[in-house]
Parts: sequence; structure tokens; C-alpha cells
Amino acid sequence: MRSRRPVRSYRMVARAESAAATRVRILEASIRLFGGRPFEEVSLAEVAREAGVAVQTVLRRFGSKEGLAEAASALGAERVRAQRWRAPAGDLDGAVSGLVAHYEEWGERSLRFLAQEERVPAMGRVVEAGRALHREWVEHAFATCLARRRGAARARLRARLVAVTDVYVWKIVRRDLGLDARETAATLRELVAAVVA
Repeated sequence: MRSRRPVRSYRMVARAESAAATRVRILEASIRLFGGRPFEEVSLAEVAREAGVAVQTVLRRFGSKEGLAEAASALGAERVRAQRWRAPAGDLDGAVSGLVAHYEEWGERSLRFLAQEERVPAMGRVVEAGRALHREWVEHAFATCLARRRGAARARLRARLVAVTDVYVWKIVRRDLGLDARETAATLRELVAAVVA
């Protein structure tokens, strides 16, 4: 008599893969919707509709709209990390190019999240996680420059690098002053070079 275990195993794997794909669809819909409008204007029903699932599926997996926003933020952070960490430590041109590419994709969303951080606790947690990730990236990208400094001098250099590579600087150069992406990258490179000189 042939064992049925492989069929059962296959079904369990297929079910787990389907559940993982559903989770990603929900999170991607959340990233798009929360990134496009204020938190209060996005409903779980809209997220569910966009993901092709029932609202109960969203609630069962994430517990609440706040839980969903934080899980979407974690997925976004993984993607940001993959994008920003492509340049090896010490490659200043690569770091700035990657940063500008990141802001071209995520900058507007980040600014929307920042605008909501004080009134929406879930967005406040998303923003704080983003700030921590940015500081970690500065430590990685500029490790060579930072290693040459000690104590207060290192802390001040780190603070200047965090500030000069912040999304608000990108916003001023790119959106407020109207420079294109290439000119924005050149401007940020010059700012970083001046800071590390």
C-alpha cells in the first residue's frame, strides 16, 4: 500500500506558499494605499479589495489597521535595506546614487508618513523605524569616513551625514528647487563631499 504522506506534504507546502503570497499581496496593497493618502482615509475594506481578499483575512493576519501598517512598514524596510545597501561601505558615489534612487521611489511616501507621525501613533512608529534604518545606513555607507574620527568628532560627523542625506534635503533639492534626479544626485554628492572633507 502506497503512503499518502507525500500528497499531504505537498498540500501543506502549497497552502503555506499560498498563505505567504496572500500576505505579500495584502502588504503591497497597504504600502501603495498608505503611501498615497493619509492613514485615516485608507480603510481595511479598500486594502482587502486591492489585495483580492476579504476584510476578515486582513484582520486575521494582522489584527488591526495599525498592525497592518506596521507589518507593511517592516516589508518596506526590507526593500529599502536591499536597495540602499547595494553600494559597499566606503563607495560614496554608489551610496548617494542608491540614496537618490531610493528617494525617487520612496521619498514622497516617506514625506506623507512624516506628516502624520504626531497624530497617528502607527505612523509615528513607522517613521521612527525609518529614522533608525537611515542612521544604520549612514553607519554602513560612510563607515570608512566615520572610522577616522573618535568620540564627539565622530558623533558630529555622523549627525551631519544623517542630516545631509535626509529625505527633507532630497525634497528641497528635487521638489522645491525642481532639479531632476541626475542633478539632485550631483548636488547631494557635493553636500556629502563637503561634510566628509
